[in-house]
Amino acid sequence: MVLAASTPPQAASQRMATGASETRVDAPAAGSVSRLNLFQRMMLRWRLLHPYNPVHVVQIGAALDPRRLRLGIAARLEQRGLTGLWVSPDGRRFQFTGGPAEVQLESSPLPLDGTIERELNRPFDTAGRQNPFRFVAVGAPQGFHLVLAYDHFVAGGDSIVRLLTDIASGYLAPDAPATQRLPAVAGSTYRSLLLRHPGWTLRAVLGLPRMAARVRRACRPPGMDSADASNGFVRCQLGPAQLHALVAAGKAWGVSVNDLLLAALMLALAPLATSRQAHRQRNELAVASILNMRKDFQGGAGAALSPFLASFQVGHPVPEGIGLRELVADVHAITAPIRSKRLYLRGILALGLSALLWPMLTPQRQRGLFAKHFPVWGGVTALNLGAIWTEHDAQHTARLDYLRVVPTGPLCPLVLAATSVNGHMHLGIAYRKSVFDAGTMARLAQDMQRHLDLSCRD
Repeated sequence: MVLAASTPPQAASQRMATGASETRVDAPAAGSVSRLNLFQRMMLRWRLLHPYNPVHVVQIGAALDPRRLRLGIAARLEQRGLTGLWVSPDGRRFQFTGGPAEVQLESSPLPLDGTIERELNRPFDTAGRQNPFRFVAVGAPQGFHLVLAYDHFVAGGDSIVRLLTDIASGYLAPDAPATQRLPAVAGSTYRSLLLRHPGWTLRAVLGLPRMAARVRRACRPPGMDSADASNGFVRCQLGPAQLHALVAAGKAWGVSVNDLLLAALMLALAPLATSRQAHRQRNELAVASILNMRKDFQGGAGAALSPFLASFQVGHPVPEGIGLRELVADVHAITAPIRSKRLYLRGILALGLSALLWPMLTPQRQRGLFAKHFPVWGGVTALNLGAIWTEHDAQHTARLDYLRVVPTGPLCPLVLAATSVNGHMHLGIAYRKSVFDAGTMARLAQDMQRHLDLSCRD
């Protein structure tokens, strides 16, 4: 059911109606043409195989007014200059050309989890003037959920958190000012980063043989070359006591929360990757850490909508009977130098090589390329909303809850998106249905929750 088809041209000067007053919002001038970075260009290639849509959900503690919500969404998009997306035919440049926001706001007949799974698998229309944002309202016992699916190449998860939080805050308090952010920054590419930091680049190049040797020890997940790339979805949650205990354990053990998530995911996946036990060489279970490189770039990259991502592999034999504390110590020994020495740039160089090979491969080989040469069984992306929400009124954010889901793509068959918000943590898990079935993933979510629940342990 469509609540509203699109925002009329005069919406830029309309007020977000509350029934009493309206605020004028002037549309900005068209933005400059920006270059897509390496990861963005790969995302465009991946979406030819299957939609590559992350999904964010904010729970708003207020009654749903479709008209006011639609006008509020339009106002925020126009204030930020996020309308009229144009992508060059060669997939190297893009521009938000401006104009009125075309807001598609739907009411989902499905429950929240079903809506999320549908939006993960639902393609965007990429012809002509594009709209990379899709909104769906889902009823909740108190208030409603606002679901935002977006075409991943256009935005990073942290930028979407700012946008969706602005929309939610504006709905709760129509006179609240928007947090101004640039839609894109020209010149912020991986090539410019590598050229500007030759020391980082040299270390990454010299580390490629070690990375290749580690990759050859990792067992490969099955079914990644399947034509069925559809995503399923499950979730679980760590309550305040569980999250507090997890953070305290990380500090006591000298590891990060991200290390703990990687180790817990390995423990949960180990029973599913028993094939590694039959191999002399490929006897490790590998997962990927997906990180935000935004701080490594200069200029206005920190305010950009665009994603600046990297990933690196963490492998371990995960022997039977190993505990979380022992495993996370081994994980930290791998991740700490990678982060401190910026060795994750090795993954960027490898991604550049895959981009050169991509046009020469058949679709089936494209689907299985990373599973063959960079095999990982899952990926972890973590985001703490506390730092981002310092930009907003605490009275508004206290009335919000937030969940993220990140699609699998051809990199790995499972992605765990951990979102810390208002004292608890949501774990949203997207998975490839050609690799895992729903029952297996439901058990894996329970196992993740069990491994991470340290609140009752000594």
